[in-house]
Amino acid sequence: MKAAILYKTGHPLVIEDGIDIPELNPGQVLIKVLFSGVCHSQLMEVRGKRGEDRYLPHMLGHEGSGEVIAIGDSVTKVKPGDKVILGWIKGEGMDVSGAKYVKDKIIVNAGPVTTFSDYSIVSENRCVKLPEGIPLDVAVLFGCVVPTGSGIVMNHIKPVKGSSIAIFGMGGIGLSVLMAAFLFECNPIIAIDIEDDKLNIAGEFGATHEINAMRKDPLAEIYKITDHKCVDYSVDASGNAKTIETAFKAVRNLGGLCVFASHPPYGNKIELDPYDLICGKRIEGSWGGACKPDKDIPVLADLYRNGKMPLEKLLSKKYALEEINEALEDLESRKIARAVIEMER
Repeated sequence: MKAAILYKTGHPLVIEDGIDIPELNPGQVLIKVLFSGVCHSQLMEVRGKRGEDRYLPHMLGHEGSGEVIAIGDSVTKVKPGDKVILGWIKGEGMDVSGAKYVKDKIIVNAGPVTTFSDYSIVSENRCVKLPEGIPLDVAVLFGCVVPTGSGIVMNHIKPVKGSSIAIFGMGGIGLSVLMAAFLFECNPIIAIDIEDDKLNIAGEFGATHEINAMRKDPLAEIYKITDHKCVDYSVDASGNAKTIETAFKAVRNLGGLCVFASHPPYGNKIELDPYDLICGKRIEGSWGGACKPDKDIPVLADLYRNGKMPLEKLLSKKYALEEINEALEDLESRKIARAVIEMER
């Protein structure tokens, strides 16, 4: 098999061919990977921003789509020939550890799901059968970004019609939050970013207001929009600790809720005024949008098929596996919202 391997943090991924595929253990599934998403989690791993990496060398990638080639003992959820979505959020099925591959007598580690390779051994509970009518490139979005972003609204916030919401960061997760907020008929829906192109997409997805934080103070603008009442809900998807603090300040007293799905670099801290908590403001993190993949992905797929979630607009650019480092650089420089690796490109 061929894969992009991280040998040393802070250095580019290395494309290796001729990697030995081990025999399947019970609960493991061999996948021919067709498409893989690339998100900030992998970027942070490669750049060394998630703290000490004790598993080097290892493979990466946690959202993708592909075809089942073989199954290990006790696997009942999928069978050879099935098209599947791969994601990091645990679903139904056996939960087993990742495979250990071998390249030139060097052991290459892998977690229960990896997708930066043309083949991958994954845990049964990281697979969900591909719903009908979902293109394989769009399918990668159901592995992480859509269930995380939309799940924050569907599972955490559960807003009533007319609730106000501010969303910080218009990458894939932020735009997924926005699409779900629009479906829940939130109003106003305030999108905040530092890129006009992403704010323009936010407007297409249903944002009622767009704020470029490079030109205007987001808090001051939110105060104007809400007549100094602040918003009922805020969501941070920026990956910046200071922005989480701003998102928390943007919610109202007596029940306002800030949810963050972003992951600032290791060691970063947020500072909150305890008085805001006494006044009833709330803040919490989200682990994958509290998504249950086997239940939530079919619901989200139905919304896509019915034209209520134009997810193909999140796919900024496709790359070959050999271009994985370029994809990471484009993501880091904010040129794209979501990169997709096409294995057979």
